[in-house]
Amino acid sequence: MWYGGKGLGLAPYGPYWRNMRKLCTLHLLSSSKVEMFAPLRSEELKIMLKSVEKAANLGEVVNLSEMIGEVVANITYKMVLGCNKDSDLDLKGLIRETMNLAGSFNLTDFLPWLSIFDLQGLTSQMKKINKEFDQIVEKIIKDHEHDMIKDPHHKDFIDVLLSLMNQPMDPNDEEQTHVIDRTNIKAIILDMIAASLDSSSTTIEWAMSELLRNPNVMKNLQNELENVVGLNNKVKENDFEKLPYLNMVLKETFRLHPSGPLLTPRECLKDVTIDGYYIEKNSRIIINAWALGRDPKFWTDNCDMFYPERFVNSNVDFRGHDFQLIPFGSGRRGCPGIQLGLNTVSLVVAQLVHCFDWKLPFNMSPNDLDMTEKFGLSMPRCNPLLVVPSTRIQSFIV
Repeated sequence: MWYGGKGLGLAPYGPYWRNMRKLCTLHLLSSSKVEMFAPLRSEELKIMLKSVEKAANLGEVVNLSEMIGEVVANITYKMVLGCNKDSDLDLKGLIRETMNLAGSFNLTDFLPWLSIFDLQGLTSQMKKINKEFDQIVEKIIKDHEHDMIKDPHHKDFIDVLLSLMNQPMDPNDEEQTHVIDRTNIKAIILDMIAASLDSSSTTIEWAMSELLRNPNVMKNLQNELENVVGLNNKVKENDFEKLPYLNMVLKETFRLHPSGPLLTPRECLKDVTIDGYYIEKNSRIIINAWALGRDPKFWTDNCDMFYPERFVNSNVDFRGHDFQLIPFGSGRRGCPGIQLGLNTVSLVVAQLVHCFDWKLPFNMSPNDLDMTEKFGLSMPRCNPLLVVPSTRIQSFIV
């Protein structure tokens, strides 16, 4: 499904991976690029807020999971693909299916000789997914090639990749060991879309779920937003550093609900002994970020409780320096899109909480909210989040 590991996530460590990371960071994930796309995020979120406001005026129940998925998809499509979401491009459904398949229990991981029989049908399903994804991405690439002829000055992320095609990734690579071809571009697109779509929407869903289950936390966050941002203003991305409680709410969400419960597999580059354990070269190492975030040795006896105040006067951060909280991974293979993900998640959560009051439908109490997780490579809610909004602030939504 991942084009032979030619993308950023699964490529082995080495010159190819380093150049791939540099390429993606420079043209899509750098701080300047994240800042450049701020108006896009704001505009897409405004469209979502209008839909929520309309439902609030009618007293309707809204499927917040669906709305969150839609706004994240629209932002991702425009950033990565340079186009609007199209009903013919059901990448969101394919990505979700890809994540589920990648996280499935695979018997042949333990008994490799059974792989030729495909007893679970996983191989055939993966080939089918890859074929469908490849057809969609091929169409996107051809559309960009056609548009580049009409308007050579227009440059989005895919245009940049196409302009680099058949060139070495490293300008100093005289032997042209690693050259960008069509397969590389497809692998990069898959990685960028999969990372953006699933992780951001899943985290926002869980943050809103926990805020609904903990009305006192919701109220504290609304009070902070009201005091810092003001009732007559919308939340802007440069407000984030002045919103410590929002930061604590997100830390607590990452702790309890990391979008990737098992981090991307690592591989031992050499034989090593760590704390008395001998680990052989080429061993696959899988880090359980979900378990680290719930370890009572670090988080005390209330580790299963959503309690953002645990981060008051705490230096524990989620950027990979504190190993008890590593939702974005750590070290050289940590997520390069952390700033983009944080800005998207922070903006959507803050704006939803600032603009609306929320309650559960059908007289459901907060303790009755179903928090069942759906296991896969990511871990979203098992059932959609249904809520009833009521408008707090109207002046800037319309």
